Amino acid sequence: MMLWRSLASLCVLAAAVFAVPAQEKRIHHQADLSDHAHDDSGGFQYDHEAFLGKEEAKTFDQLTPEESKDKLAKIVERIDMDKDGFISHAELHYWIKHRQRRYIEENVNKHWKDYDKNQDGKIGWEEYKNTTYGYYLDDGFDDLENKDTYKSMLTRDERRFKAADRDADGIATREEFTAFLHPEEYDHMKDVVVQETVEDIDKNGDGKINLEEYIGDMYTSEDGGSEPDWVQTEKKQFSEFRDANKDGYLDADEVAHWILPGEVDHADNEAKHLIYETDTDKDGLLTLSELLNKLDYVMTSTITDYGGMRVEEHDEL
Repeated sequence: MMLWRSLASLCVLAAAVFAVPAQEKRIHHQADLSDHAHDDSGGFQYDHEAFLGKEEAKTFDQLTPEESKDKLAKIVERIDMDKDGFISHAELHYWIKHRQRRYIEENVNKHWKDYDKNQDGKIGWEEYKNTTYGYYLDDGFDDLENKDTYKSMLTRDERRFKAADRDADGIATREEFTAFLHPEEYDHMKDVVVQETVEDIDKNGDGKINLEEYIGDMYTSEDGGSEPDWVQTEKKQFSEFRDANKDGYLDADEVAHWILPGEVDHADNEAKHLIYETDTDKDGLLTLSELLNKLDYVMTSTITDYGGMRVEEHDEL
C-alpha cells in the first residue's frame, strides 16, 4: 500500500539526514546532483554521481575495469556534442543539467503510473489521497499507533497538492504533479518548501526556529560525549549569518535564505570542478584519455549517473 511506502520513504530520508554533514542537509540545490556531501577529503562519491547520475553510478560500481572503460567511452561520445574529440565546459554543464531534468522526468513517470488509476492523464487529489492512504481514511487513522504522524502527512500532502494545482480544480496535470513531487524546482512552490522545513525543525510550535532546534535537527549529543567541531561552526553560522535580524530565531524569510540559496548554478560549479580535477594538460578541455587516467575519480562523480542513465544506442539526449 502507498501509505506504507510513504512511511518507508520517510524512514529512508531520516536515515540519510544523519549521514549528511549539517551544512548540506537542508539546502535545496534544485534536483540534487548527488545524495552525498561534496567533500573531496572524504572521497569523490558526489562527483561520481554528478557525472554518471545516481542510478548509473551504482551500475558502474558493479562493472569490471574493462567494462567501466567501455561504458565511459560511450558516455564521453555522447557528451561531446560537436564530435571534436574534446569535452568543453559548456558540453559538460549541459550534460549534467540534462541528467537533472531526466531524473525528475523519470521520477514523475514512475509515480504517475501509481496514482493515475483511471489512466485519464491527470491525477485528482481524491485519487492521490485514496491511493496513498486507502481505507485508513475511513476511521481517521485510529487503527494506527502513530496516527498523528499520518494525519500530519495527509495535511501536508493536501496543502502541497493545492499549491501545485495552479488552476485550483482539484486535479493535477503532469506539470502540476511534477511541482507537487519536486516543489524546490518551482518558484511558486518555494513558500511550501520553507513552511515544511520550519514545521520539521520547530519542535515547540512557535512558528520559528531557535538555536537549540536548529542544532537538534542536525545533531543529538551522546551522554558524556564531546561536541564535534562542526557543531560549533554551525552555532556560529546560526548567530552570525542565518539569524539576519539577530533576534535569536530564524523566521520564514531567514529560512528561505538558508535553504533556497538563490541563483547558484550547482551544475555549472560541478562541471568546473570536474574539469579542474581531471584536466591533466590544463587546456580547459577533457579528453577520453584524461578521464580514463582519472577513472577512480570519475567513478565517484555525477557525469555518469544522474537519474538512472542507461548508455544504450537508442537512449537519446
